Amino acid sequence: MSTEPKQRDLVVTRLFDVPVEQVWKAWSEPEHVKRWWGPTGFTCPLAAMDFREGGTSLVCMRAPQEYGGQDMYNSWTYRKIEPNKLIEFIQHFTDKDGTKLDPTQMGIPPGVPHEVRHVITFKALDGNQTEMTVTEYGYTSDQARDLSKVGMEQCLDKMVASLK
Repeated sequence: MSTEPKQRDLVVTRLFDVPVEQVWKAWSEPEHVKRWWGPTGFTCPLAAMDFREGGTSLVCMRAPQEYGGQDMYNSWTYRKIEPNKLIEFIQHFTDKDGTKLDPTQMGIPPGVPHEVRHVITFKALDGNQTEMTVTEYGYTSDQARDLSKVGMEQCLDKMVASLK
């Protein structure tokens, strides 16, 4: 009998009324990432992008003052990039220098893995529309997965608005 907790993956799909190239830029270019990274009310003061297979980007989300105003950093280390089709990266919680941190030490609920594998797929549709799906792997509690899903949905709401 396995003692490993059951993994719960998160999947969010969005439809954009812009061509796939524009949605791709939202993930690959710093000025675009800064417009949408972070849930509602959060800002992104830093998106240091090294967008290539084997590269690592460092992104920061700043909480609004009513939530303490602190900066939270993530690194995205790219495993696979297929232009306008797929991005696969491993996300880590880090400090401002990119040093990996334990999510629980940052007040993140238990069930969030130390590294979260992300796969983002892009599908060009008729009428210059794009379907994008974000899949995050490895959550070990419903609470952690559901909290991350709310955050990702809010990020994607901001992405939709930034691409209009």
